[in-house]
Amino acid sequence: MNVTVLGAGTMGHGIAQVSAMGGHDVTIRDIDESLVEDGVSAIEDNLEGGVARDKVSREKADETLERISGTTDLAEAVTGADLVIEAIPERMELKVDTLETVEENVVADAVIASNTSSLSVTEIASAADHPERVIGLHFFNPVHIMTLVEIVVAEQTSDETVAFAHEFTEGIEKVPVEVTDTPGFASSRLGVALGVEAIRMVEEGVASPRDIDTTMELGYNHPMGPLELTDVVGLDVRLEILEYLREELGERFKPPQTLKRKVRAGNLGKKSGEGFYVWEDGEIVDDAVEGDR
Repeated sequence: MNVTVLGAGTMGHGIAQVSAMGGHDVTIRDIDESLVEDGVSAIEDNLEGGVARDKVSREKADETLERISGTTDLAEAVTGADLVIEAIPERMELKVDTLETVEENVVADAVIASNTSSLSVTEIASAADHPERVIGLHFFNPVHIMTLVEIVVAEQTSDETVAFAHEFTEGIEKVPVEVTDTPGFASSRLGVALGVEAIRMVEEGVASPRDIDTTMELGYNHPMGPLELTDVVGLDVRLEILEYLREELGERFKPPQTLKRKVRAGNLGKKSGEGFYVWEDGEIVDDAVEGDR
């Protein structure tokens, strides 16, 4: 099968990697050649890490890379695709515009999926001439490690498209969960609810970020505490989700001031080097010094 992934960032290159590892021919597209190259380079690094840890064979790594190509041309990228997965920024107007362009260049029976973590797939699909072929495929970061994929069924999505999504997801060795298209779906709604309460606890001086995270890791068997996870996901991403959920579901999702201040200061978590923790080379090296603790 031919799979096109739109967006070569953290989620996009991860989706491209697991799709290629699943035996599909993959085209990864972004707006700038350097972004495409960075995405492919990240895939190479992930595969080399897998080989070094005996998680991936050398043959499998080489075959995966051979199945991946990159381009900046959107029309070229989606022509001939059986499945197009967009992993572009979480802005509704951008996703709708992209969908309209994609649909102009794909065959009528191609499935178009959004990796959105919270936006309405039904609203995205409403811009399509064939909305029954639109669905949500919400992968989790890091994609090559996390096994869960949330299949988000829009109002217009056909049973055939849902079946296709399950078959694709299972074929790339992921575990699908099927949810109805509602604000935040299941994962983002529950995830940010825990994360936002943890941030409020920091604001109120209940405990430090590290102690809150340790409580959830050791007391509830979470592999990662809610504040470390917020750093990994990105504070800006969490803020966008909270603002959307507040608009859709009410004040219980009101973003804390601490989160807003950190985002305004550019402290976005792991990707910027500091959030609730200080990060170097992808690892926590210290607690962030915060005047608002």
